Amino acid sequence: MTGIAFAMLLTAALAGYMLNRRAALALRDGGQRLHSLGMFHGLYAALAVLVPAVIVTLLWVALQTPVINALVMAGLPAGSLDGADAGARQLVQAEIQSIAGGRVFGTPEAWKLEAAERLNALHATSGWLLLLAVAAVIAGALLVTRRSVAAQFRARQAVERIIMGLLIACSVVAIFVTVGIVLSLVFESIRFFQMVPITEFLFGTSWEPQIPIRADQIAAEGAFGWIPVLLGTLVITFVAIFIAVPVGLMSAIYLNEFASPRFRAIAKPVLEILAGIPTVVYGFFAILTVAPAIRAWGAALGIPVAPNTALAAGGVMAIMLIPFISSFADDALSAVPRSLRDGSMALGATRSETVLKVLFPAAIPGIVGGVLLAISRAIGETMIVVMAAGLIAKMTINPLDSVTTVTVQIVTLLIGDTAFDSPKTLAAFALGLMLFIVTLMINIVALRVVRKYRELYD
Repeated sequence: MTGIAFAMLLTAALAGYMLNRRAALALRDGGQRLHSLGMFHGLYAALAVLVPAVIVTLLWVALQTPVINALVMAGLPAGSLDGADAGARQLVQAEIQSIAGGRVFGTPEAWKLEAAERLNALHATSGWLLLLAVAAVIAGALLVTRRSVAAQFRARQAVERIIMGLLIACSVVAIFVTVGIVLSLVFESIRFFQMVPITEFLFGTSWEPQIPIRADQIAAEGAFGWIPVLLGTLVITFVAIFIAVPVGLMSAIYLNEFASPRFRAIAKPVLEILAGIPTVVYGFFAILTVAPAIRAWGAALGIPVAPNTALAAGGVMAIMLIPFISSFADDALSAVPRSLRDGSMALGATRSETVLKVLFPAAIPGIVGGVLLAISRAIGETMIVVMAAGLIAKMTINPLDSVTTVTVQIVTLLIGDTAFDSPKTLAAFALGLMLFIVTLMINIVALRVVRKYRELYD
């Protein structure tokens, strides 16, 4: 029903646009002078139909499932859930939903079958009610907007107010989502630090997030020092940035200043194809090609190399990051005014001197933006690290050793059937909070560098 509601909504919006535009043009052809173009009258009708109807549809879709589930659970026979805790109630609800979806396992009780039938009936009723509500909103909006068509109606201002309201709403949503993410990390991290001392987490040198299964189990309390995980993240990120930044910048400079238009037209799309390759493919390439090659070189030189290494993960990650840095740097260099190039060349500077002393300082903000994006992508990468670097946290900065990263540990800790209120699971939120703080500090430092060294031109 939701798909039908959206199709009906789009059809009504298009019809409202055509009707109001035609009515406004009829007024103009009749000799009246319109305040706004006919297009704005049509857009006003379309937006007046779309915005309230979409809000009603989204709210309905968001609320119908919890409301229907609550009605179904409240209508269960008396005594069917006596003594059941929250987990048992959730299991019963999941079983009823599974039966309603046609997935029946074993022989369920008769009251569960009746509840599943009631669930399907309520969903069907909700779908029809949604169509009726959307139709009522559409009809009201079309009626109001059709009556608003007049020569003196300020349709353009009305459209701008609606669009401005949408932009403000999107901004508010983005702000609240960001605040919600930060608060969720903070609150869950506080719960973790109530179980594990913050000093142990910040300054501990061992990461073994285990919890005891038996009371007599030895060495099962776990160790939650995040320094080994941080070191692994920094090592892999450093390897990736050490390779990607020079290659990306030099390729951008060459394509922007020295390459022929024909070569640039071919090389730039080929380079940007690397950004569209899935990370799991990079992981396969790292574990099947790069890692064995590094081990073979290490054996030939007599250097011990682990089966999974930070060098393999960072090197392949660098290949993935080159298009980001190159694209941002190329766009930043292209945005520098042509007059600066011409003035530098007219004063006798060579192309290389022009790039290093004129174009590069002027393009620093864009270049730093590309490098920051690459660093954030490297810090947040998971699949390549899992496949090429491993899961073991070690206190090492040796790129030939096996390490792990913060994101890999977050994924590992949140997978499984461990209780959500255990230190092992809550440690993922503490790692996420620290990763957020580290990324924020990197952004602050980068902004200060940009403000200090960038060149401003009129």
